[in-house]
Amino acid sequence: MTTDTGHFELTRTFPLTPDRLWHVLTDAEMRGTWNAPGEGMVMTLQTSDFRVGGLETHHSGPADAPEFTVDTRWYRIDGPHDAAFTETVNMGEGAIATTLVSYRITPESAGSKLNVAVAVSSFAGPDADGEFRAGWEAGLANLEALAAKMTA
Repeated sequence: MTTDTGHFELTRTFPLTPDRLWHVLTDAEMRGTWNAPGEGMVMTLQTSDFRVGGLETHHSGPADAPEFTVDTRWYRIDGPHDAAFTETVNMGEGAIATTLVSYRITPESAGSKLNVAVAVSSFAGPDADGEFRAGWEAGLANLEALAAKMTA
C-alpha cells in the first residue's frame, strides 16, 4: 500500500488572550478536555514531556475501548506564538498515520486568532485526510465551547 498525503488549514478566533489560548493548546491534560473528536470519545493522557524533543502519549477512541495510541513529538515551542509537532496514530502494533501540525496564534481585538496547519501522511488508505480534518474541526468546536465557558 502506498502512503497517501493531504494538507488542510483551519482558522478560528477565540475570546482568550494568546497566553491563555497557548496554555489550553499545549497543556497535555487540557488537550484531553477538548481534543476528543466526538461524543463518547476520550483522549486520556499517559505520559507528558512538553519540551522541544519531548514526547507525549495519549490513548484515544471510544470511551469503553480506546483503541488508538497517539504519540506527540514537539519540534518547536515558541509560546504564546507558535508550535510545531507530529502526531503518530497507532492501532495495535503499527502506525496508521502521522501528521505534522503547526499552531500560529496572533492577537485579535477580542482575544486571539488561531491557525492550525496539518499535513497528513496516511499508511492505511486515502480516507485519512478527510477523517483528520473532521477530527480537528470537531476538536476546535470543543475548544470554542471550552473557551466560552472560561470567559463566562
